[in-house]
Amino acid sequence: MSIAVTRSIATHRYGTTRALRRALIHLVLIALGIVFLVPFIWLLSTSLKTDPQIFLFPPRWIPDPITLQQYHLALTTIPFLLYLRNSLIYCAFTVIGVVCSCSLVAYGLARVRWPGRDVLFVLTLATMLLPFEVTLVPLFIVFRTIGWVGTFLPIIVPSFFGSAFYIFLLRQFMMTLPMELSDAARIDGASELRIFWSVALPLIRPALAVVALLQFLGAWGDFLGPLIYLTDQSTYTISLGLQQYNTQYGTEWGQLMAASTLLTVPVIILFFLTQRTFIQGITLTGLKG
Repeated sequence: MSIAVTRSIATHRYGTTRALRRALIHLVLIALGIVFLVPFIWLLSTSLKTDPQIFLFPPRWIPDPITLQQYHLALTTIPFLLYLRNSLIYCAFTVIGVVCSCSLVAYGLARVRWPGRDVLFVLTLATMLLPFEVTLVPLFIVFRTIGWVGTFLPIIVPSFFGSAFYIFLLRQFMMTLPMELSDAARIDGASELRIFWSVALPLIRPALAVVALLQFLGAWGDFLGPLIYLTDQSTYTISLGLQQYNTQYGTEWGQLMAASTLLTVPVIILFFLTQRTFIQGITLTGLKG
C-alpha cells in the first residue's frame, strides 16, 4: 500500500472521528439545553392556564383553553408597573456605578506602576471570601445610623465603590492590552485619566459589556438587598413585589407564574441580543498576572 493511500485512509478516519465527536458534543449540549429549558416551559405553560388547570394531575403541559387572564390579574393585583420602574432605576444606577468604579480601579491595578499595587490587588480579591451575610448586620447598622434605611441609597451607593469580582475581570482584560499604547500616550503628554478614557476604555468594551450584563442580571433578580433596606411598598422592586401574590388564603400560582414570566422574558431577550459581546468579553479576558 502506497504512502499516499495510507495518508488518505488516516485522514478519512480522523475526519470521521472528529465528526462523530462533534456530533456527540452537540447531542449532549442539546440534551442539557432541553433540561434547563423545561422549567421555563412549565412556567410559561402555567401562566396561560386557568386556576383549575394548574392543579390537574397528571399535569397538562399544553393549556386548554389558553387564557391571558393570569397576566391581567398579575398586572392589576399589585402595582406591577411601579415595581418594574423601581427595578429599572435600581438596575440602571448600579450598572453605571459598577462600570465606572470598577473600570477605574482596574486601570490603576493593571496599567499604572506603583509600589504595593499587587498587594492591594490580592487584598481586593481577599474580600471575595467574605459572604454578604457576614457584613450584613454591620452595614445595616451603618445605613440606619445615617438614615438611609427605607431608601434606594443602601442598595445603589455601594456599587459606586467597586466590586472585587468585576475589578478582577476588568483588570485581567486590561493586562492583555499592549503597554506600548499607554507609554506612547504618556510620551505625548497625556495624563492617566486621558489614557484611561481615550485608550483603555475603547479597547475593553467587550469586558465592560460583560460587567454591565452581569450586574444588571444580579440587580434585576436581587431579593435580599431590597428586602432588608426597602420598607415602603412604593419603593419595592419587582422581585420583592412578587411575594405579594402569597396571601393569607394561599398562593395565587397563576398570577405568580405570569408575573415571573414577565420578569424572566426581558432577561432572556437581553442575553440573546448581547450574547456575542458577552461571549467575546469572557473568552478574551486573559489570565496574565
